[in-house]
Amino acid sequence: MTTSHCDKPAQRLPLNWRDAVPDDRLAHLVKDAARAMDRGLQIRLTDYSVSYGYWPFLRILWEREGLTQRDLAELAGLREPTAYNALQQMDKLGYIVRRKLPGNLRNICVYLTPAGRALQERLIPLAEDLHEVAVRGIAVEELAIVRKALQIIARNLKDDELESHRLMPPSRRIV
Repeated sequence: MTTSHCDKPAQRLPLNWRDAVPDDRLAHLVKDAARAMDRGLQIRLTDYSVSYGYWPFLRILWEREGLTQRDLAELAGLREPTAYNALQQMDKLGYIVRRKLPGNLRNICVYLTPAGRALQERLIPLAEDLHEVAVRGIAVEELAIVRKALQIIARNLKDDELESHRLMPPSRRIV
């Protein structure tokens, strides 16, 4: 019998430990699927030397430019310092430019460069390929049900957050 570092008998976990919990909570299943999707996209983006951290900003900017860094962070679901760091790197790589607006020197707006715009043509097919791999074997009707269910779940949880006044605290307040 092998022992762990804590001198307790080691228990063998199934190769996929989730198999031991067949009625697992939905949150775990969604997180596992999201993690696999993120990893798949990360691997594909690496082929083009694009950091996974740039993806949410590129997606937003391909649809709408001239947003403030704060707006981009909010739309991407990220904290401002995280967004700032990613945008700073994207600026250094020549994907974006940041400009202060005349008459409003406080807000910095973000715009794509031609190089950042050109990434769309190369990267969107990667995301489409990942989607096709992810939904392989799922009937169109089943996929529609999954989409609708996930949209309802997201809306329910957002409503709960707003109604309960339990908002995400800034990371510096989390101990």
